[in-house]
Amino acid sequence: MSDEIIEDDVLEALPLDAWHRARGGRMVPFAGYEMPVQYQGIVAEHEWTRSHASLFDVSHMGQLVISGDGMTAALEALMPASLVDLAENRVRYSLLLDDNGGILDDLMVTRTAEGFYLVVNGAMKWDDIGHLREYLPDDITLNHLGEHALLALQGPEAAAALETVIPGVAQGLTFMQAAQATWQGHDIMLSRSGYTGEDGFEISLPAEAAAAFADALLADERVKPAGLGARDSLRLEAGLPLYGHDLTPQTDPVSAGLAFALSKRRRAEGGFPGHARISALLTDGPATRRVGLSLDGRLPAREGAEVFAGDALVGTVTSGGFSPTLGHPIAMAYVAAAQSAPDTALEIEVRGKRLSARVTPMPFVPHRYCR
Repeated sequence: MSDEIIEDDVLEALPLDAWHRARGGRMVPFAGYEMPVQYQGIVAEHEWTRSHASLFDVSHMGQLVISGDGMTAALEALMPASLVDLAENRVRYSLLLDDNGGILDDLMVTRTAEGFYLVVNGAMKWDDIGHLREYLPDDITLNHLGEHALLALQGPEAAAALETVIPGVAQGLTFMQAAQATWQGHDIMLSRSGYTGEDGFEISLPAEAAAAFADALLADERVKPAGLGARDSLRLEAGLPLYGHDLTPQTDPVSAGLAFALSKRRRAEGGFPGHARISALLTDGPATRRVGLSLDGRLPAREGAEVFAGDALVGTVTSGGFSPTLGHPIAMAYVAAAQSAPDTALEIEVRGKRLSARVTPMPFVPHRYCR
């Protein structure tokens, strides 16, 4: 999950805006904020994340708390996740859907002692808040944690680095589990999750504590700051979709390859928007599917590039770039179901040339989550 880059005349500043600038972060417009795209360089930050640990500022994301009697059923009426069986301090990926099963956003849901903690995409958070307030019953409370920062510490040395700041917090915590802690008098919530395919943590804390906490992490030589550029190349290698590009209201969970987010109980019982259409897609198969593509050569295919099987137009690229880990371009595209099988040979038109490509299972680079 992530955000569509949007241009805006009035850009908001992150809680760590001055912190990023002081460390050489090159700021760009993203999801209505000024955000660091890189520090030392995208490839260097990508490779550091793969081998050590990088700190990403994702405070543009929306952090919401849902509480009140009947909150579980109320949320299940808006998304296909099974929340009845979601234990406290467990995290689940889900989707907000429209009445036709189109994807309004993808998000993470955590059960806490008080209710549900949701992390939604920054570019969509105000739309999501409006959608939730419109459709949740009046006795359900929605709080937007607008005064909180969200940091992502990602990489194989993330757990060891986090232990130096909050000793013991990572012990026994595995992928998609959450915990609460206190640091210098501040309440912190963290989950063992992320958007890079590497082991790591997302850490929610009061904005006023974010700079000091980030400094404490960077005091460890294994940790360096990283920007949006590396976050995007890492998530692409991990085969993770980007909202506004790979996921939109015109896409559905089945064609997007997200059927794992539709629990067995919810598939059978329904009760969420678009269930009838999604059930038919599960039974009959979708017309198109999101696939991974590996390209020959060095020239990457970008969003919007057309995909061909011979002379037939069979799809469109939704995300693409050069893979630092693999040393060649990769892409995600929606292609006709008949051309979606692994090893299917296709061509992508880039700058008036046809580039050879092959359907490749995702993730392109294996996930290294702590399970």
